[in-house]
Amino acid sequence: MILKAFKANSNQKYINKLLNARQVAVSNTKMNSVGVILNMNEFSDFDAFRNYFKELGILPSKTKIIAFVDDAKDANPLWDTYFNPKDFGWKGKINNIDLQSFIDTKFDVLISYYTKESLELKLITAASKANFKVGLIQDDKRVFDLMIDVKTKESTLFMSELTKYLHVLNKI
Repeated sequence: MILKAFKANSNQKYINKLLNARQVAVSNTKMNSVGVILNMNEFSDFDAFRNYFKELGILPSKTKIIAFVDDAKDANPLWDTYFNPKDFGWKGKINNIDLQSFIDTKFDVLISYYTKESLELKLITAASKANFKVGLIQDDKRVFDLMIDVKTKESTLFMSELTKYLHVLNKI
């Protein structure tokens, strides 16, 4: 139990280091690739995001969706990639090759679709090499470049708001 607390503290320090060193350099380039992080306890409709990106004209090969589950037994084999708390080590170390690949991908836009404060979700978002990070309202304002204030069950509202902001920012 004590080791879990030390591990969480170690990962939180790593997140703070990443967020404090982050240089926000949002460009006017059009959105061609998108990454999505979902918390399966809050939202599990992969197809809603796939259809949304299809409507925006983004190729399925340029879209990657990952899901966070509390227990690996809850994972669905049809999902692109999933991860759980066991995929994280000390000091931000990632023990999942697919998850590390997701972090290292330079997406034009990263969408973090969760509201529940989770160290693992925050770590993936903070560590991502994405150019522009979008998420739902969180306590830590340093994580995202754009935050939209909707509930996770209001996915259609989120997508319509996101479309408006992406038009304003010349991303689509």
